[in-house]
Amino acid sequence: MRVVTTVDGMTHATPLFLPVFERDNGFVTTDDLQNLFGVRGLITNGFFIYKERALRTQVAQEGIQSFLGFDGLVMTDSGAFQQFTRQLYLSNKKIIAFQQEIGADIISPLDLISTPGENRTTATKKLDATLRRIEKGLEIATDAVLAGVQQGGRFLDLRARALEALKAMGCQYIALGSLVPFFNKRHDLEFAGEVIYQGRDILGEALPVHLYGAGDPVELPFYFALGCDIFDSSSFVHYAMGGWCMTPFGAFKLDEQLPPVEFLKQSPFFEGDFEALGADTARLARHNLWMILHVIEDARQRKEAGTLLDHLDHVAEVHQHWFPDSKLQPSWHILRQACALA
Repeated sequence: MRVVTTVDGMTHATPLFLPVFERDNGFVTTDDLQNLFGVRGLITNGFFIYKERALRTQVAQEGIQSFLGFDGLVMTDSGAFQQFTRQLYLSNKKIIAFQQEIGADIISPLDLISTPGENRTTATKKLDATLRRIEKGLEIATDAVLAGVQQGGRFLDLRARALEALKAMGCQYIALGSLVPFFNKRHDLEFAGEVIYQGRDILGEALPVHLYGAGDPVELPFYFALGCDIFDSSSFVHYAMGGWCMTPFGAFKLDEQLPPVEFLKQSPFFEGDFEALGADTARLARHNLWMILHVIEDARQRKEAGTLLDHLDHVAEVHQHWFPDSKLQPSWHILRQACALA
């Protein structure tokens, strides 16, 4: 398995799921993450800290691990996604320097996110600007690992060019950006899967690859099989807030349809009572997080045993039975053939 190596020489084995964490979220604490779930890393938004002057000073003095009360791997985001909703009045140089100052292990550039509908010209401009920002960021990030973020929109050749450039720059941590809209369309794995498989071919076997925003346990083992080994999401909370219960075969709305009980028997948060689980959003969020971590660990073990691909065929079959309109099974069949997975 691949490892993430931080500047202080610490190594973190993959696969890793990094829960998106903000303090006082009302669902899980960092003590929960470490002692209840065994989470080894998390991601938090560095921009949200930076934008509040008093908080910025406090965290710079305390350090991000102390501030969060978490002694595992900490990755910070730059606020790139927030550019869609507001003017940030922030430079790439400043937010990279700030993330490093507060002691984050993995830090993020202020990349320019591409949307699926953007044309080649726009996607190319955003890609080129992001690469320039990463190149400058590598000069600043001497005490942290800077994520080399791939852009390129819906164009595989641009995404390939991005990875070749990031590899040439010497990036030690690769993140695949702007893919959430693609794999949120009825579990269609095809484009995200092609990006992952192509990326692993370009990057080789050593570098860890992070798929931004991936957090549905029915999809994660497929992305892992294709070459991704780090994921992050706040899905466990958002699904719970909507009343969705995660299982290895798909999420069910508890007030509309009930998942088969055998899918949930292993969860320490289920306790055999759907009504109670649906009425307690915090408990449902904890179940969902447990399910994500369980599925990733199960995929790791199956890969080591050489049974992962057969298991994924089974997952796709069961999922399709319960969700006939899903694109997961047909897109998986296309990927297995196209990528010659056997």
